[in-house]
Amino acid sequence: MDGKDDQHGRASALAPLSYPVFRSIWLASLASNLGGVIQSVGAAWLMTSLTGSADMVALVQASTTLPVMVFALAAGAIADNFDRRRVIFAAQLSMLTVSIMLAAFTYFGLIGPWLLLGLTFLLGCGNALNSPSWQASVGDMVPRDVLSPAIALNGVNFNLSRSIGPAIGGLIVATAGIAFAFLANALSYLPLLFTIFRWKYTKPPSNLPPERMGDAMTAGLRYVAMSPHIETVLLRSCVFGAAAIAVLALLPIVSRDLPGGGPLLYGLLLGAYGVGAITGAFVGVTARETWSNESVCRVSFAMTGLGSSIVGLSGNAWLTALGAFLAGTSWVAALSMFNVTVQLSTPRWVVGRAMALYQTATFGGMALASWIWGLLADRFNLETAFLAAAALAFFGAMLGFRFPLPARPLDNLDPLNRWKAPDLRLELQGRSGPVNVLIEYIVREADTRDFIKVMNERKRIRRRDGARQWELLRDTERPDNWIESYHVPTWNDYVRHNQRRTQADAAVDDRIRALHAGAEPPRVHRMVVRPTDLHEVDQQLKPPMDLG
Repeated sequence: MDGKDDQHGRASALAPLSYPVFRSIWLASLASNLGGVIQSVGAAWLMTSLTGSADMVALVQASTTLPVMVFALAAGAIADNFDRRRVIFAAQLSMLTVSIMLAAFTYFGLIGPWLLLGLTFLLGCGNALNSPSWQASVGDMVPRDVLSPAIALNGVNFNLSRSIGPAIGGLIVATAGIAFAFLANALSYLPLLFTIFRWKYTKPPSNLPPERMGDAMTAGLRYVAMSPHIETVLLRSCVFGAAAIAVLALLPIVSRDLPGGGPLLYGLLLGAYGVGAITGAFVGVTARETWSNESVCRVSFAMTGLGSSIVGLSGNAWLTALGAFLAGTSWVAALSMFNVTVQLSTPRWVVGRAMALYQTATFGGMALASWIWGLLADRFNLETAFLAAAALAFFGAMLGFRFPLPARPLDNLDPLNRWKAPDLRLELQGRSGPVNVLIEYIVREADTRDFIKVMNERKRIRRRDGARQWELLRDTERPDNWIESYHVPTWNDYVRHNQRRTQADAAVDDRIRALHAGAEPPRVHRMVVRPTDLHEVDQQLKPPMDLG
């Protein structure tokens, strides 16, 4: 397999499986995902047997998704600054431990509704730590040109397990008991732990220390805030997650109330959802090649609304399965497209944090909406909750007229690698600062308007990559002289700022250079702020104490 479609030169849907690391981890993940689906069936059905409240049943789904919303950004900062393989291994090990606890408490009859929610919340915390590193590491396993089908295959992986896992889970619950469903999940982590342990992942070299957590999280927020395309994806994914989660959150109640309902029927309906999801994964790859991102998004929203309406209004198991199938198809088609768009719109240095914020938006919408749909079902009825979710889905499709998704990203976000560290005559440490940067330009009067326009784009790039207090100054006595000014907190931050420049940013640099009319390149002044209090100066100049 050469990884390409012979006719069109595009990556085929199965191309990522030709890469041994991706293939081995994908197969191990299949077992882990199967166990996770079995655990979800057991947890949802256990809550259904412990309490008749639709609100509490929906909270099982919310307790799994809420940690992603709360902790994802910190986990994304960890993914971008530390060894992703070790982070994934630690997260999987923590989930294995919680799964064993859940099985033990259930087996000995010590489980209650709130303890169940607490343990599923801890599982969600492990998933929150795992997910950004896992998503970001896909780009470490396969080349960029097969990233889209690799992400789709991960969706197929999860939903292949979802197509058969619910029926297996329902069978285990019905024959052996819920505790054994939780034990099956615990055992499913072992193949993945073994495979991750053997993965020879090499963290990209860096001559800088890891960013502090607060600074790293702020950098991620700033990058997304300065990237309008990503903000649009986050908005639409949040609305989609809120609308789409209704089927998964309330399906246990639907299964219980249908004629002949029980854990096995619940498993079969989840299986229909999973089959739909697999269909959506493969159809989505083709759809993204032939349709615009916005078209895929609107169709997915519409199918979600239709599927929710059918599940909510049908009193027939076969029709309900059809609705679940449609909801599953749209689920993966939309989320894979959102995922790919964010990853292809983000350079590697911040991809973990960008994915974390994407998941925060999506899972935040899911967590809040799971609770809301459960409340509506309790206060009114299931039909009202599902119709409200369908209305939100159709509203999400209409949002595309005001906030359309960006077209397929084509920018090259590899590091630019043009910047070279200056030859300093002043001895600096990495933490020295603040650093004030001044760049002098000479611009002809006729080029002033074009210069200001391109410098506005430079401002966005500078601020996105960590610059503060950016200003553009013009000399009152020599109007052709312009100065770009900005601050960074430390010398290390200045180095990071320049290393974050991408190939796509080079076009802005080149336009600015073309408008510079000086005989020499623009002159750069790097000024470090120094105190004027003599006591502070003496303290800074004092040599470090010898503790040896």
